[in-house]
Amino acid sequence: MHPEIVPNQPSGFPYPDNIALSSRLESLVRVGGGVPATIGVLNGVARVGFEADELLELLESAGKDTTLKISRRDLAYICGLGIKNKNLNGGATVSGTMLLAHLAGIKIFATGGLGGVHKNGQNSMDISADLTELGRTPVAVVSSGCKSFLDIPRTLEYLETQGVCVGTFADGRTGNVDLPAFWTRDSGVPSPKTIYNEADAAAIIYAQSKLPVMSGLLFANPIPDEYSLSKSKMDHVMSEAVRSAEESGMLGSNNTPFVLAKIRELTGGATMKANSTLVENNVIRGTRVAVELAKLELNDKGSFNRRKSAGVAKFPVQTGLPQQLPNDKTSASIRTQQQTGVFVAGSLAIDTTCNYNPDKKSKNEFGNPDMHTSNPAIVTQSLGGVGQNVASALHYLRTPLLFCSAVADDASGQTAVQLLADRGMRIDGVKLLQDGSRTAQYIAFNDTDNELVIAMADMRILENEQRDISAGWGPHLASSKPRWLVIDANWDASSLKQWIIMGKAIGAKVAFEPVSVGKSCRILTPFPDLRRRLVHIADLATPNKSELRAMYDYISQISHRESAVNIWGLFLNSLKPEEQFKRAQHQLADVLKAEDKFIVVCSLKLLPYFPCILTKIGSSGVLLTELLGKDDIRLTDSRSRPHIFYSEGFDEMGLNTKMQSLLGTLRRQTDINPDGRFYIEKDCEYLKDYAGIYMRLFPPAEVVPQDEIVSVNGVGDTFLGVLVAGLAKDNPKPMDELVMLAQRGSVMTLKNKESVSMEIQCLKSLL
Repeated sequence: MHPEIVPNQPSGFPYPDNIALSSRLESLVRVGGGVPATIGVLNGVARVGFEADELLELLESAGKDTTLKISRRDLAYICGLGIKNKNLNGGATVSGTMLLAHLAGIKIFATGGLGGVHKNGQNSMDISADLTELGRTPVAVVSSGCKSFLDIPRTLEYLETQGVCVGTFADGRTGNVDLPAFWTRDSGVPSPKTIYNEADAAAIIYAQSKLPVMSGLLFANPIPDEYSLSKSKMDHVMSEAVRSAEESGMLGSNNTPFVLAKIRELTGGATMKANSTLVENNVIRGTRVAVELAKLELNDKGSFNRRKSAGVAKFPVQTGLPQQLPNDKTSASIRTQQQTGVFVAGSLAIDTTCNYNPDKKSKNEFGNPDMHTSNPAIVTQSLGGVGQNVASALHYLRTPLLFCSAVADDASGQTAVQLLADRGMRIDGVKLLQDGSRTAQYIAFNDTDNELVIAMADMRILENEQRDISAGWGPHLASSKPRWLVIDANWDASSLKQWIIMGKAIGAKVAFEPVSVGKSCRILTPFPDLRRRLVHIADLATPNKSELRAMYDYISQISHRESAVNIWGLFLNSLKPEEQFKRAQHQLADVLKAEDKFIVVCSLKLLPYFPCILTKIGSSGVLLTELLGKDDIRLTDSRSRPHIFYSEGFDEMGLNTKMQSLLGTLRRQTDINPDGRFYIEKDCEYLKDYAGIYMRLFPPAEVVPQDEIVSVNGVGDTFLGVLVAGLAKDNPKPMDELVMLAQRGSVMTLKNKESVSMEIQCLKSLL
């Protein structure tokens, strides 16, 4: 779930103070476990969430004639002019922000203060649009009440008429409390409701979302006591500011900015410090509420709808699943019009994690659960599946993508797809199967150190040798035109081959995640020519060391003296100067455990099939083994020289010349059949564009203490997602840099209970 929250865009603060405050507000949201989405209008386009450079551009425009104060009424005006290239900027009021937040599906908005009924409003009808917006837009607003120069009692009366629930956080107090008056904790006006904690506030939002109520909620959050200004002093200052506004003829939308400026002047700037403090406090409070709301929605099993209470009918939660998901009969007609950078085809599952949690008396010396009996555990459920995890990582990094998978028409399938939709991901690539299948399930059993003991997976929904992938998802892939196609080994062998053929047909590069030892060879079995030739299967593979060994063993088993893979091995030996071999072994021996030395041989042997292999070696890091093209800058970069092996045997013709020479020797020494000779010569053509082999071991980005490891689930998937997000850029960074960034993302997930940590969003600007 995304605990998304809109932190107030600090339009009331002058430049450059607004930049520092805006950055701090978004950081407070992230630290609190939320996702910030600052809202405003930049160059005539309403935006929910900004890139760093975009937000800087907006904030720098504060105070200029081309920057407006945007309420509901102004959105059509400023966006309409934007269509005609008459670009204006705008900071949104509470009403404007609520409207845009609701359009984006965001339920919580934190700000400073709220507009209200002005003094003498019963005659002037000067009533803020914030109040009417609260009456018709279902967004919860966390603020420090309304500005104290307003008519607070009439403001509450108006909100009551609009059907808006108003409550004030007790903030350590007991009994009835006052509605805060912005700079002061107490206004002298009792709050209609008292809210004692963030969980209660979230429960109120959650309950209202299940009712046919379209009004918003107002949660007033008092300024911290140590920053609260004297009520008597502020009453005097505000009376003077209001009188000055009346004498100056400041009415309507010009009134509030004038009064605020006058108050700032009369207090010698004291209100500015209070302003920033209360806004920060509101954002912290709002983030906590958002996190609590996300927990409720994540655990939603329809229990609210099954409860009966006096006078309240039962309102079913609409999932939208049957209307939005293609099924077997309709999927062929689906066309996705959005071009994507990455297309992910893989598993979507419900993950159940069982963390062994014994008491001190029953805990054994190894920290493992006891076999053949029941064990105490902490059991959690979340959205999972390798493909989904990779897609979620890409989504968090704002990479344009389409995720394709299949779910059954059951409760788990509905839950999985609804969670994807709530996260803001496209679901038009998820296929609903009505053939008696079951939605994929994954159950992991971990020891007391959260290390995996054993796991069980039911991914049969993707294992159908008779399935026509091109008919089910071909139109999605063709119209998406991705740069990268990511596939995982939860598909059966026939489906994997179909995905690879379709991906190469549209010019996409293919990345493969082997998933497990038992499934890692599925990508090899549908290619019968492997016995006789070197087949370029995928551009990238990310096995762990056990999966790499399984793939190596499979290739070795089908090899014979004249096979292509053996000729590749002979070729490598012919290019390996003794001193270079010793150097390579020495460098890797310093960091690789003795039992992991086989990884070097295995990865080299698999290179013709996967020109780039990233082997995950747990606490030892990641080993990159890659065939380098003739134009690769690493061939001439002195910093890369320690990691380049076999390059002495390459010339301007690449591998081709050496391979042809070796082939001639083999022709004289062995009886190679004509077909075998043909295939080998063709393989030489495939390899001629390569001019070197690069092998580098990347140590872990961080050695995480055992007590900080929360879950190992999804760590490898996060690595692949971050890596492909970088490779899919217009001008991707060097592979070495991307590997290190992907390792950082993996560490974030290792410390997080979710399968993919939302904290990886901080890597977006670095990719």
